[in-house]
Amino acid sequence: MKKSWIVPLVCTFALFVLIGLTVKSLWGNERTKVFVVLEGLDSEYWKIVESGAKKAFNDLNIDGKVLTPDSIIPTKEKLLKNVLQQNPDALIVTPHNPSPIIPILTEYKENNIPVLFLDTEADWNDKTSYIGTDNPALGKKAGELLGSMLQPGDKIALIGGTSQNADERIKGAKETLEAAGIITVTEQFDHVDDIAEVRSVMSNILNMKMNQTNSDIKGVFATFDTLALKVLQITEEKGLKIPVVGADGSMDMVKAIEAETLTATVTQNPYDMGYLSVEHALKAIKGETVEKTIDSGIDIITKDNAKEKLDFLEQILIQD
Repeated sequence: MKKSWIVPLVCTFALFVLIGLTVKSLWGNERTKVFVVLEGLDSEYWKIVESGAKKAFNDLNIDGKVLTPDSIIPTKEKLLKNVLQQNPDALIVTPHNPSPIIPILTEYKENNIPVLFLDTEADWNDKTSYIGTDNPALGKKAGELLGSMLQPGDKIALIGGTSQNADERIKGAKETLEAAGIITVTEQFDHVDDIAEVRSVMSNILNMKMNQTNSDIKGVFATFDTLALKVLQITEEKGLKIPVVGADGSMDMVKAIEAETLTATVTQNPYDMGYLSVEHALKAIKGETVEKTIDSGIDIITKDNAKEKLDFLEQILIQD
């Protein structure tokens, strides 16, 4: 009789285990799925964006993934089609080259999947929101910063790539600087990561004479930190001590400020950009109102706050 208890007991235990596993499985499947599709993760900037997004995934209990094109899925178009097949609840994407991807994003819209743009704005009326830097405002702030180190009549160079973000930053900086009586020379080119081309462009700019005078370039605004650091290297090679202002807040740029090689710079907030995009994607999924434009903010980094910024960046990147 005592042994007759064993079979029902084992069956009951097995039933409870099965129910527990089923509930756990169902709970897992109910987690919100958000995909973030970036340009790549081979730069510090995008790694910081990724870190912010992952922090939001964890804080908000989201089943999230950060993806980029790779050797298996080599283009963003194919990657977006692959993500669509996984039935996400929302998509966050960087539309750096919008034309090829808009038809695919339209399919997301037709499937009632919110699409949020990150880092770069693009002309597509059906996007839920743009989360990123107000690039004209960043340009104006950079112009104010650079202008505060100069005098009316001084000549400065505005240099950057041929992208929408660069265009908007240069336009904002030019507006502010010229209003302060500072003469601007604008140069935009394709290969801003090529030190040889940057050196060629800067050599041409530094040798220019405005209005037949002998005035030299007194400062430079570069639309990205990677470019600003190359400019700094070239000006140092030429023995020039002129202010160089960048626009991303990379570790090397902040280190240069802490070492007093540079006076100050303007920074984006890529970590906040990543976090806010996920946070507002969740709001969109829940049917809550999401603003069409969400500004992730800009900061001025000087000697006074460089160490704090550097500690924050090191913590993020080491953690990843």
